[in-house]
Amino acid sequence: MHIPAYAYTTIRSALPGLPTARHVEMLDCCLCDKPFEDSTPIPLGPTPESGLFGCRSCLTRLVARARRTRDAALAQDAERAGTEAAAWAPVRERHLARLDRVRQAAEAVTALVPDEGVRPLRVAALLVSLESAYAWVPDAPEPPASMDQEDPALRDEKFRLDLAMVTARETVAERLAYHLINEAQPDEPEMCGEMECPADCSGRHDVSEIDCGPDAIFDDLTEHGIAVERPAPEPTSHLLTGLLGESGTGTEAGQAQQFLTGIHDVAPALLAPYGIDADDVEALTDAAAVGLVADAWREGPLEVIHAAEGGPTDGEIFAQSVDLYRRARTALVTARDDGPDALLGFVAVASDLDLPWAGGTAFTLRTMSGPAAEFVKHVDDRVWFTGEVIRHHDWRAALLHRAMSAAFKASDQFGMPGWQDAVAGAMERLAELDLSDAPGQLADLAAVETALREAPDRLGVDALDWMVRQGVFVRDTGTVDR
Repeated sequence: MHIPAYAYTTIRSALPGLPTARHVEMLDCCLCDKPFEDSTPIPLGPTPESGLFGCRSCLTRLVARARRTRDAALAQDAERAGTEAAAWAPVRERHLARLDRVRQAAEAVTALVPDEGVRPLRVAALLVSLESAYAWVPDAPEPPASMDQEDPALRDEKFRLDLAMVTARETVAERLAYHLINEAQPDEPEMCGEMECPADCSGRHDVSEIDCGPDAIFDDLTEHGIAVERPAPEPTSHLLTGLLGESGTGTEAGQAQQFLTGIHDVAPALLAPYGIDADDVEALTDAAAVGLVADAWREGPLEVIHAAEGGPTDGEIFAQSVDLYRRARTALVTARDDGPDALLGFVAVASDLDLPWAGGTAFTLRTMSGPAAEFVKHVDDRVWFTGEVIRHHDWRAALLHRAMSAAFKASDQFGMPGWQDAVAGAMERLAELDLSDAPGQLADLAAVETALREAPDRLGVDALDWMVRQGVFVRDTGTVDR
């Protein structure tokens, strides 16, 4: 006999609180206490062979009762839902109408503001009254429990109103800001001739659009004692990204060569936001050396070696990168007169598996079982690319290329303009730490700051590792200054 799910509760409520032995032994029906005799016991659980058993007539009666109860409840629910829906409809429509009317008002203000016939004071009054109407919009009403709690129409209409308010505020703010600026402008009748003004011109020449660039606001705020960290420069284009990695074949490689052809025109503007003057040979060489180390040595296979068991620590990589920066700079300066073959000396040192690293460590790449062959090839390939730029373009093009790589990947590392700010931040964090368990090299903070600015590897690997573990080189943005 099939027992529908809706009848379980009714049958369960009819079961005896204390079954008898005859109930358990499948002799009597547990619902009516009558012997089964010729009727078939129907198991009620917990298993088909054990538990309680009922007769067909009792179960048929209870299922019928449960069906009647269910149908009555459904009818009551349907009636209640209909009543709630009828009451909810006008509430919902009234709220949607208010949202729609205020949105239309916001759009009307947006359209009216640019009209020069509407005086600025009236524009301000319109915004005040619009904001008042927006503030009086009540919270969205809650649908009845019998209805879906998510109402897309209510959500979407509120979103459209918020967008309209944002647009209206922006439009009013722009109109009033330029109005104030223009009111403060002095009369300049001498400009009328240049601007072909009409004869009745007052001599005041209003402005309607001013572009201050992406960073002027941060300078302006400092005049009011407010310091906001400037955002990082925008990433370079996908073409420059591919160029910095010296990757790609076919069309992509051809695009890279085409970019290098015009690098003298493009690079200065890309480097300027990072504080690198492309006309300053010394500064450009510094940045190019940082970029060469970052591209040829620091990234790629060294990441795998660093993560491997027994790999170099952060302090060891820090110290060695500083030492290689000096060697890269020397090689680049020599290459100006001696040609690209002068870079081979840097390749020999950077890829030497038996060379003890800087900072007083005994670590050598020979101790690692990682991708040593891939590491050596990576260094050779990247430096070869720089040599090819010198050979087929010129020495300055090679510096610009690697300097852009440094700006893109290592703008705050030693050798870059951003390193001085990084040191200042590191010293502030270091001064707040308990140095009782720090290496002795960190006892004199003035000497530490001098070493960081001039030669961080001079502090030694132990001191650098300790500072890295303490987060001294981690800025508030979560990046590491090294």
